[in-house]
Amino acid sequence: MSRIGTLSRRGLLLGAGATAGYLAGRAWAPGLSQLDGVPRIGGDLMDPTRSTPALFLNDASELSATPIHVHSRPAAHGDALIEAFRTELSAARAEGRAVCVSAARHSMGGQSIPRDGHAITVDDAWIEPDTTAQTYRVNGGARWRDVIQALDPIGFSPAVMQSNHDFGVAATFSVNAHGWPVPYGPMGATVRNIRMVLPDGDVVTASRTENADLFNLAVGGYGLTGMIVDMEVDMAPNQRLAPAFTAMPAAEFPAAFRAAVDDPTKPMAYGRLNVTRETFFDEALLVTYSPTEDQSDIPPAVESGWLSYAASYLYRGQVGREGMKDWRWWMESSLGPRLAGESTRNSLMNEPVITLDDRDPTRVDILHEYFVPFDAFDGFLEACRDVIPDAFVEFLNVTLRFVDSDTDSLLPHSPTPRIAAVMSFTQEMTARAEADHARMTRALIDRIIGIGGTYYLPYRPHATLDQFTRAYPRAAEFAAAKRALDPQLTLRNNLWDAYLGEL
Repeated sequence: MSRIGTLSRRGLLLGAGATAGYLAGRAWAPGLSQLDGVPRIGGDLMDPTRSTPALFLNDASELSATPIHVHSRPAAHGDALIEAFRTELSAARAEGRAVCVSAARHSMGGQSIPRDGHAITVDDAWIEPDTTAQTYRVNGGARWRDVIQALDPIGFSPAVMQSNHDFGVAATFSVNAHGWPVPYGPMGATVRNIRMVLPDGDVVTASRTENADLFNLAVGGYGLTGMIVDMEVDMAPNQRLAPAFTAMPAAEFPAAFRAAVDDPTKPMAYGRLNVTRETFFDEALLVTYSPTEDQSDIPPAVESGWLSYAASYLYRGQVGREGMKDWRWWMESSLGPRLAGESTRNSLMNEPVITLDDRDPTRVDILHEYFVPFDAFDGFLEACRDVIPDAFVEFLNVTLRFVDSDTDSLLPHSPTPRIAAVMSFTQEMTARAEADHARMTRALIDRIIGIGGTYYLPYRPHATLDQFTRAYPRAAEFAAAKRALDPQLTLRNNLWDAYLGEL
C-alpha cells in the first residue's frame, strides 16, 4: 500500500519552510502605516443611541456588530427543531421582528444577522447515509466536519462542500457555496431535496420536482425563504489521491484548468496566482489530484495538524513584506511539489478555518470572490492589475476554483461555467481602511461585471445597488417572490435590508 502523506493541502503549499521564512521575514520591517490616533471600528459593541444595553452579534468580518433582540441555540433536529423554529417565528411575528438562522456566521456583511430580531444558531449533527442511492440525509445544523466523520468510515465523502469543515451544511446551501472537487457546480447542485419551515410556520418538502419554485428560492437564497430542517445530499466515494503541480504563465491557466476539469481522472483541481506587486498575477500554479492505483485500506480522515498552524505564520508574514510574498510563491511553486505526498479526498477537505486566523486585534481578513467566464480571464487579470496593487488593504492570496453552471437559483453567481477567484485581503480595523476597501471593491466589481462576471454576495456590502442588480439581473424577481411568500418580511438579514428590500 502507498504511504499517505500527512501534509494537508494548505500545510503542504504554505508550510514548507514556514519556520525559516517567518524568522527571516521578522527582520524585514513591514511597510504598514501607524495606527496611533487613527479612529478604530468594529471593537465597540455599545450603541450610544440606546437607553438600555442591547445584545449584539458580529460575523467573521468583525465589522458587522448588529443589535439583536434575542439569540437562541437549539440543540435539536427533526420534529424538535421544527418546534424550536416555530416558537421563534411566532414570537417574532407577534412583535414584528426579524428572524435569521445561521451556523458558523462566517459571512462578512451581516447576511447572517437579523437587526433587532431573533438570531438562531444551529449546531446539532444528525446524518443518515444511504449507500445504495449514494446520498445522505443531514439536519440543517450539522457542520461539514460532522458529515466527514459520518461518511469517512463507510468509504464516502461529501460530493461538494466548502473548503473548510466548520461551516454549516444548510448555510452552505443557502449561500450556494462551492468547493474544489470537479467538475461540479455549487453545493446546491448536489442537493436532492430539502425540508424547511416557511415564514408562516408550515413545513414543506422542496426539490426540483416538488415545490420547485420554493427550492429555487431557497438555494442561494440566504435563508430568506425558509428555515431548513434537513436535506438529502449527494455523496461521492472517498479516494486515495496523488497531487501534480504545473507552473505556467497566468494567461495560459484557463485552457490548462479547463482541460483538467474535463479529465475524469482528475477529480480535484485548483489554482493559484502570484501576488507580489512587482510581478502581480503574472504566474499561475495548477494543482490537480488523481486516484492512485492502490485504493485498498484507505486510512481514516485526519485534520491538517500542526503544520498548517505553523504555515499560517508564514502567511501572516506577507503583511507589509513583498519579499515574503516572493518567498511563499517559491515554496508553493518550487519547493512544495518536491514534498508532495498522497492524501485522501476527505483529509484534503477536513480542515478548520482557524488555521488561517490572523491573531491580530488591529486587523481583519476580508474575502472577495469573483466568478469569471473562462474566455474573460485575461480581462480579469488586467482588471486586478489595474485596481488592487494601489489599494490601502494588503492582498495575501487568491485561489482559483471551478464552478459549473447553476441552473437552480434565482440569484446565480455562475449562470455559466466559471473560474471562481477567491481572494483574501487583510485590512486595518479603521474607518480609513474600510473606506478605501469599499472604493477598491466597487472599482473591481465594475470591471468584473464589464467582462461578464459576477461577485459573491456573502462578503462586505460594498457594492452599489446598481452593481448588485447588474450582477444579479433576477434580483427583483427574487424580491417579489419573497414578498409574496413572506408578506410580513419575518425572515430578514442585511442582504435584504441593504439590497433586496430596496427593489
